[in-house]
Amino acid sequence: MMSDVCVFVPVSPAAERLRYILGEDDDMPNPTLFTEMDTLQQDGDELEWKESARWVKFEEKVEDGGERWSKPHVSTLSLHSLFELRTCLQTGTVVLDLEGYSLPQIVDEIIERQIDEGMLSPDLREKISFVLLRKHRHQTKKPIHRSLADMGKASGGGARHAHSRSMNDIADTLSTDQLRNKFMKKIPRDAEASNVLVGEVDFLDKPFVAFVRLAQATTLGGLTEVPVPTRFLFILLGPTGKAKSYNQIGRAIATLMVDDLFSDVAYKARDREDLIAGIDEFLDEVIVLPPGEWDPKIRIEPPKKVPTADKRKSVHSLNELGQPNGTAGGSGGHAEDEEIVCVFVRFCGGLFLDMKRKLPWFPSDFYEGFHIQSISAVLFIYLGCITNAITFGGLLGDATDNYQGVMESFLGTALSGTVFCMFSGQPLIILSSTGPILIFEKLLFEFSKNNGIDYMELRLWIGIHSCIQCFLLVATDASYIIKYMTRFTEEGFSSLISFIFISDAIKKMVSHTQYYPINTDFKPDYVTAYKCECLAPDPSESILAVSNYNNLDWSQLSKKECVKYGGSLVGNTCKYVPDLALMSFILFFGTYSMTVSLKKFKFSRYFPTKLRKLISDFSIFMAIMTFVGLDRLIGLKTPKLIVPTEFKPTRPDRGWIVLPFGKNPWWVYLASFVPALLVTILIFMDQQISAVIVNRKENKLRKGCGYHLDLFWVGVLMAVCSFLGLPWYVAATVISIAHIDSLKMESESSAPGEQPQFLGVREQRLTGILVFVLTGVSIFLAPVLQFIPMPVLYGVFLYMGVASLSGIQFWERIKLYMMPSKYQPDFPFLRHVPLRRVHLFTLVQIICLAVLWVLKSTVLAILFPVMILGLLVVRKMLDMVFSQHDLAWIDDILPGKDKKKDKKKGDKDDTKKKDKKKGRADDSKDKVRNVKIYCHQLAGLEQKKPG
Repeated sequence: MMSDVCVFVPVSPAAERLRYILGEDDDMPNPTLFTEMDTLQQDGDELEWKESARWVKFEEKVEDGGERWSKPHVSTLSLHSLFELRTCLQTGTVVLDLEGYSLPQIVDEIIERQIDEGMLSPDLREKISFVLLRKHRHQTKKPIHRSLADMGKASGGGARHAHSRSMNDIADTLSTDQLRNKFMKKIPRDAEASNVLVGEVDFLDKPFVAFVRLAQATTLGGLTEVPVPTRFLFILLGPTGKAKSYNQIGRAIATLMVDDLFSDVAYKARDREDLIAGIDEFLDEVIVLPPGEWDPKIRIEPPKKVPTADKRKSVHSLNELGQPNGTAGGSGGHAEDEEIVCVFVRFCGGLFLDMKRKLPWFPSDFYEGFHIQSISAVLFIYLGCITNAITFGGLLGDATDNYQGVMESFLGTALSGTVFCMFSGQPLIILSSTGPILIFEKLLFEFSKNNGIDYMELRLWIGIHSCIQCFLLVATDASYIIKYMTRFTEEGFSSLISFIFISDAIKKMVSHTQYYPINTDFKPDYVTAYKCECLAPDPSESILAVSNYNNLDWSQLSKKECVKYGGSLVGNTCKYVPDLALMSFILFFGTYSMTVSLKKFKFSRYFPTKLRKLISDFSIFMAIMTFVGLDRLIGLKTPKLIVPTEFKPTRPDRGWIVLPFGKNPWWVYLASFVPALLVTILIFMDQQISAVIVNRKENKLRKGCGYHLDLFWVGVLMAVCSFLGLPWYVAATVISIAHIDSLKMESESSAPGEQPQFLGVREQRLTGILVFVLTGVSIFLAPVLQFIPMPVLYGVFLYMGVASLSGIQFWERIKLYMMPSKYQPDFPFLRHVPLRRVHLFTLVQIICLAVLWVLKSTVLAILFPVMILGLLVVRKMLDMVFSQHDLAWIDDILPGKDKKKDKKKGDKDDTKKKDKKKGRADDSKDKVRNVKIYCHQLAGLEQKKPG
């Protein structure tokens, strides 16, 4: 049994050495290394170092002819060059933490050490020093005046040669200044440089090799093309005839220096053996491509997402243990929630924790919103909100006999949204009305009408009871149930809402074909098709008609012929009848397709990055304005946005305040508790699932969440809207996801070839507040908004629904049904879970989604919140069908009782809480050390056995 443990933890001597080096706690992370490789070249009668390649993360080399840099690409090294580099570090000079302040001083120190160690003859001192201190020429884009100088240099002699050299010096200075301004943006501010110098000379009979690490990074004159201080220096000079081999060794050390693991080793190495151990560990992970199966001339494009080196630095990587990491497996969105949402401890404990967590961020929630990206987000979400408010308000007016209508929908959206974004725990959530609430209102109105109960008063008491029930849920920390909302529940709910957005947008457009039918039988060239008659001209007035056309059958002529022969068209249908439905579809699909295209324009190769990003951020606004302009240019009477123009209730016989007493029997005030319970379940599930989706770890929100605080304000707004006779509001999943997407931030300074990294979301309250304030004042913007065609806004709805499906693993797994195995993407879960098990899990989700879809489309939609709770039960039952390994990759593991006990025990131990991270690292080291000691003891016992 113990021998199995020894086999389970195979640790090479190099890996063991590195883990002790890298395991040392370091407060400050190591800087990013910019590596430049210069090669020794002959320029006329002079020697000079010319830049041939550079690395920030990927390799860029000077193309043949020296006119331009290559595209960034993954460095491909020969295995032989790595072994030669290892030999160079074993036999050459290694100087660590050298106190050097200038290149001549460093060169003298290296040469002196080689002479003292008997590796270099003293008579070669001056020659080596002369070569290493030659001028460095860096690769730049050649301006016109430099190209002219090069032409003069190629054709001229003595004086002309000297003149061209001076012109080159000027060109180097000018173009380098231009390069610094542009290329320096790709290098982090705290970066340091490692310089690699390789070349061949005729006075050496064996290689001169040195690896130097300076105690302090120092700017060494013009050694580096950008003003970055040098920390490392690698020098390789050798006899003539092996320039290609020297170049490959230089590329090998340069590639190693930008490797995350080896660069850490280089910073923390204590001696030569540590550096060699770093190379050995690098060799252990190198992938070798057979020379006969690929073309070495092909440059490998940088990957879209570079994996982190943290797993290589850890004692045991997650992949070695066969467990999914945070991004490959489940959504991982509840790690923070387990600390935030706990079982009831004290009255309103979770609410107080949310307030304590969010209060320090309150000022930044406003000033961080002052960014140009916020403008595009406000315009996008505002148009989505007013479209939803008008659509929902119209349907609500039909369902409640105008007790609530478009005006109430506008006012309620503005009031609820503004208050929520101002004081909630997660201001990125957008409040809106939902379909189940609409169905509940319709059933409630019909019940009140049939039983002689005042609808508005009954609704007020339901809102009051629901508010009290929300307060009870907040006070008892009932939000801890979100720990059981795994990817299964999140994706099922968000997919349902997305499909509702898509189907509603398409339904609205199809309804236009009924109101504005397409004229499929229209024939523009024949008048008889539409009862349009052609009358012959009066013979007394038309000599031409009498003389030549008396025998024509005027009733069979086309429109063109009728006009040509002098006839006249008579009838109401003679005018051209436009197809408004067809024009509406053009506006609908045009808005959607243009938005999608402009969103993807950020990844285009045309135009500068800032312009592409600006176009991408304002893609929706540009698409809307384009097709609004097209609609105005053509001038057809397509259906337009209708906004109320007067501030008054939709129904004339009601006021803005609903009184709680006087119209219904006393027992109604108590009996309304029962329907309020259904409303509370609906609000709780809708609100919390939407909040879980918004607070996913993939969004990298840094200010934390506030499930209890959000639910508290939703309950308050329930009561307020009930007293004012306004609709009830809850988190809108699709619009909230769209809000998140419109505020995503990416890194501006990324290494050449590296894709911009997702940094997180611009967390603030300003965009949400502005959206709902604009919604409130929209009644005063009616003269402008009335020009926006409704098909354009339906196109925005379609985009919201489709965009919210992107990135959902459930949708990707659905598409796998239609893909042959060889064309399936390389998803991490397909590597670890059999395809048939993936299909089975997806089928269960599809069935649940279909049940929810059918349920919401019938009168039973009032039970919709109970069915959402049913998803949690279904997910719990899946534990009996799938293994925990499979669920870890395609879903999330449900929290267990053992974890809760361990968590409580850990919370009681304050010392362990403070040193939690350090303790885990020490435990890992101790485990490996103990296992190795036991293995050695076991090996000793085996040797003592006879035979």
